[in-house]
Amino acid sequence: MSVPLSAQAANGEQLRLLHVHAHPDDESSKGAATSAKYVAEGVRVVVATCTGGERGSVLNPQMDRPEVWENMAEVRQAEMARAREILGVEHYSLGFIDSGLPEGDPVPELPEGSFASLNPTEAAEPLVEVIRMVRPQVLTTYDEQGGYPHPDHIQCHRVSVEALRLAADSSYRPDLGEPWSVLKVYYQMGFHRLRYAALDEALHEHGMDSPYSERLANWEDLHYERRITTRVPCAEYFQVRDDALRAHASQIDPNGIWFSVPLEIQAKAWPTEDWQLVFSAVPTVIPEGDLFSGLRPTVPGATDPSDLWVI
Repeated sequence: MSVPLSAQAANGEQLRLLHVHAHPDDESSKGAATSAKYVAEGVRVVVATCTGGERGSVLNPQMDRPEVWENMAEVRQAEMARAREILGVEHYSLGFIDSGLPEGDPVPELPEGSFASLNPTEAAEPLVEVIRMVRPQVLTTYDEQGGYPHPDHIQCHRVSVEALRLAADSSYRPDLGEPWSVLKVYYQMGFHRLRYAALDEALHEHGMDSPYSERLANWEDLHYERRITTRVPCAEYFQVRDDALRAHASQIDPNGIWFSVPLEIQAKAWPTEDWQLVFSAVPTVIPEGDLFSGLRPTVPGATDPSDLWVI
């Protein structure tokens, strides 16, 4: 099967993108429109999910039934399969057990054997195998705070960093495949105040109530917007994103805040998904509009990025 020019790297290979996530549904709530956009272009997009979400809560009142709670692992596996189909991505489960979100005072210990309780270097092994198998030019994961302080999200960051290092090390586990060095690494930056403030303002301009006003008033601002290097225009895929998110029916209330802003308002107020480039082995220009900037064939007459800003 031939690869469309829009999905080819400078060396003619197919462009490949690997997202690393903590739980099923994260792939649909974080960067899903970006995934759908690249799938439509012919890019190979792969999702690696660290855990099965076994200790998740039922967040959709319509799904709050005993049989859902009793079969959480199977329910979430089926939801993930449906979301994967909607997005058009490949999916690998790394097989770790959800740690749950510890709550209480004092906060209880993590469940024994759960993902977040493991040594990150040891837990990186199955991700190393996926990296070496997929051979992505680009990998995305969470920042050092996990995007938000869930122990599995923080561990996802740690494990991703370890796996990137080990996958490139020819002396580490040659049985897991040929070594591979990822060329660009991004942190997912979707949850920042600037985006929600823009949506809030747009809703008020249209005479609509905003679900974000109270959240914005109490926002503990980590200034994530200052870390954004890359904004991928993908508004035409917001509907695909929402369809994939709704596939996780146990986790998403279809009448909840996630779907309260009309898509046409979102498309005008904030038409991108946002990322932070944290490593690049190729020249690129900041700000970017493409996770594959610096990896695609050179356009005749284009400015040489190395003359401007190399990370």
